[in-house]
Amino acid sequence: MRKRKDAPSRQELFAALRRLEAQNAEFERRIEQQAQRIGELERELAKARKNSSTSSKPPSSDIVKPPRPSPPGGKGRRKIGGQPGHAKHERPPFSADAVNESHEYTLDACPSCGGRLQPANETPRVIQQVEVIEAPIRIEEHRGLAYWCRRCRRVHYAPLPPTVEKGGLVGPRLTALIGFLKGACHMSFSTIRKFLRDVVGVTISRGQLCNVLNKVSAALRETYEDLVRRLPLEAYLRVDETGHKENKRRLWTWCFRAEAYTVFHIAETRSSQVLWDLLGEEFNGVLGCDYFSAYRKYMKECSILVQFCLAHLIRDVKYLTTLPDPDTVAYGQDILDALRELFHVFHRREQMSEPAFAAGLAHAREAVLAAALIDAPPAREVQNLADRFRQHGEAYFQFITTPGVDPTNNRVEQAIRFVIIDRLITQGTRSPKGRTWCERIWTVLATCVQQGRSAFNFLCEAVEAHFTGRPPPVLLGLP
Repeated sequence: MRKRKDAPSRQELFAALRRLEAQNAEFERRIEQQAQRIGELERELAKARKNSSTSSKPPSSDIVKPPRPSPPGGKGRRKIGGQPGHAKHERPPFSADAVNESHEYTLDACPSCGGRLQPANETPRVIQQVEVIEAPIRIEEHRGLAYWCRRCRRVHYAPLPPTVEKGGLVGPRLTALIGFLKGACHMSFSTIRKFLRDVVGVTISRGQLCNVLNKVSAALRETYEDLVRRLPLEAYLRVDETGHKENKRRLWTWCFRAEAYTVFHIAETRSSQVLWDLLGEEFNGVLGCDYFSAYRKYMKECSILVQFCLAHLIRDVKYLTTLPDPDTVAYGQDILDALRELFHVFHRREQMSEPAFAAGLAHAREAVLAAALIDAPPAREVQNLADRFRQHGEAYFQFITTPGVDPTNNRVEQAIRFVIIDRLITQGTRSPKGRTWCERIWTVLATCVQQGRSAFNFLCEAVEAHFTGRPPPVLLGLP
């Protein structure tokens, strides 16, 4: 057979094949690069989509929240307000001693037919109404009479009562009220001035308000310092921290919550030095906290027991389920299932005997550790979480062996939420005096909530004691 003149030679075929192989290798290289880039972008997108359910970000950062899932079984959403079967709550009436004035109303004839009426053997219809009196203040004038001494040739004035001398224009209860408005109600000086002017009927300058708050702060000094001294002696403390603003400086508000009281401390650092300053080496209890490095460092240096917050862990594990790698998603889902079973056992405590409850928690704990440590995929996020369990896995389960310890840090986060709201409204402090005021008033307000007592009444007692030179009132019972 004759060879066609236009047919390629063997060398040309081999050259074309090599060119195709080179092109194919280049395409494969580009595809691999693009796959890596897509994986990086998907991870960046997952990080950008982090919200309060998959990280430690606050709920306020969830600008656009996903729609709520539909109720199971095709049921509609429940209506706003009281639900069917919900017990009705009514406030108890005021006692007869608390009523300042009573009014009785009568009928001369039947309002329907105009007929004659006779008294019925029924209890009257009663409405108790509370009203603000027109002038809710009392103005007193205190005069120290003047006397002339012929011997020393000087004028002497009769001394005034201590509450008058220290209080000046503002009496003890009004001083406590101003402190309550500023501390508990997050009011600015301008708002307090408007309230006092329009409601109370007295005009006070901003400088005078600042002096009043300094007096309330001084009245709370011994109470605050006593609670700070108690911290190292506690068997269990929950700790958290949040940012604080002071003249464009970033400080940190630390919250220490014990069973009976709460202490706030504003520091210039977020490091473990704050824990050393307030707890020292003598602290021998359990520290409930998140996985922040300062707590881990203090844990290592002092060899203390720590209960890391399981709620924070759950959010970190949920983040793994949002990543593109299927093995990472499966790994995170396995841990979530094990944690769900752990809390299922934890919430059935009232229905189980003590041995069965302890055995159920121990079994669930082993399941969580097994899911976290066995067959962990090589992804960086997975290995970071697995290393956390290898180093500090036991610190997530102290609540199983230590009575009274919570698996989460929810209580201290609830206490610190008040501080975050105050920061958003007031924009922080401007001086060390303002910082000290915040520490003391926040501590007293949170502790009064735990003690079930009126914060305003305690402020009144504290200010009265400070003005008269008496010891401050006791905020806690005797140890």
